[in-house]
Amino acid sequence: MAERDEAERRLSSALEAAIGLIGTTLDEAVTCRELAAFLARHPGGTATVSLTPGRETNPGSQAPPAPQRATPGPDAVPPAAAGTTAGATVGTAAAPGAMSGPHAAPLAPGGAAGPEPLHTLTAPLAVDRERPLGTVTLARTTAPYTGADLAVLRQAARLAARHIRHARQLAATEDIALHLQRALVAEPGRPHPNLEIAGRYLPAGSHTLVGGDWFETVRLHFGRSLLVVGDVMGHGLEAAVDMNAYRSALREVAATDLPPHRVLRHLDAVVAEDGARRPATCLLVRVDPGRGTATFASAGHLPPAVFGPDGSAELVDLPVGPPLGTGVGGYEPATRELGQGDTLLLFTDGLVERRGEDIDVSLARLAGLRLPPEPGPEQVVDEVLGRLDAHHAEDDVAVLAARVRTRPAT
Repeated sequence: MAERDEAERRLSSALEAAIGLIGTTLDEAVTCRELAAFLARHPGGTATVSLTPGRETNPGSQAPPAPQRATPGPDAVPPAAAGTTAGATVGTAAAPGAMSGPHAAPLAPGGAAGPEPLHTLTAPLAVDRERPLGTVTLARTTAPYTGADLAVLRQAARLAARHIRHARQLAATEDIALHLQRALVAEPGRPHPNLEIAGRYLPAGSHTLVGGDWFETVRLHFGRSLLVVGDVMGHGLEAAVDMNAYRSALREVAATDLPPHRVLRHLDAVVAEDGARRPATCLLVRVDPGRGTATFASAGHLPPAVFGPDGSAELVDLPVGPPLGTGVGGYEPATRELGQGDTLLLFTDGLVERRGEDIDVSLARLAGLRLPPEPGPEQVVDEVLGRLDAHHAEDDVAVLAARVRTRPAT
């Protein structure tokens, strides 16, 4: 009775430890490593976790993690292959070069004992009757595994399987949301053929579903085009919904062909009447290729940059009004020449801002970039995102680059 009580106490203690050590993140590779590390100590041996592709994973997503293995010490050996039944399989396999079977290893010439048998324990990575996500295998030469060891393995595998399935479901949801966000942002209106454009949207981190950063282009009369970038405050689905509302309203207002600052005034008044909308920053640029000019208007947004034919950058100095949705208004225009070969770059704050850093320092980093000569919109976007490490930014990033298309010589 005392021995059984002690065995139950050890089992309970091991399972309690498993709850705290397995599934600390929603990352299936991390969960596999945690499971393998736990089993290498409880009940001990070399632990190998092998995953199969999941149904929740969308086409084109990453392949399942490579088998995770944890070894408690230098004397452990790799697990031998073992069959899997509806539950778990306990088997004993010989180490490389030894005879198979549960009996003592044969004596080597001279009376020395041969390699010790390899004891294995295998269980499916599954919860109840759900489809297994893979297998978990333990192996050691020190002693055969017991029924208590089997109970620990099955419960730890069950716990890990639940976390891995949740991680796969979350990854699939994030993948759908990200594709939706990119579809919304990456389908701006078509500018006039006299303008080359390139745009990108990058989400914040690996677990941000959607955000409020966006860009847009609107075709105007007389060969002009309106370029737009905006940033709704906050993250998540609500910010994305408000982003789409701002974008739709701007298209409607911009179709009236008002100057950029008057477009902002009208949009600000419309949004201010709807108290449910979040405030947003916005930058408008009306490009007139025929006159070689660009007219700017900003609602609390960071200034754009212009990359010259020599690859150098310059921030555009312009008046900044309050964010949209305040109802205050006060937007003013600023016009500057746009020379041949100049490329405009509009962006949201996620491109340049760094935690704990003054925004002037962040903007100076962008202005200090020197790109290869004659950079076009695509090259400007790629170079800037890469050099500023925007793929690891702490906030959403939306960028839009544009250049007047060079007319062929007649």
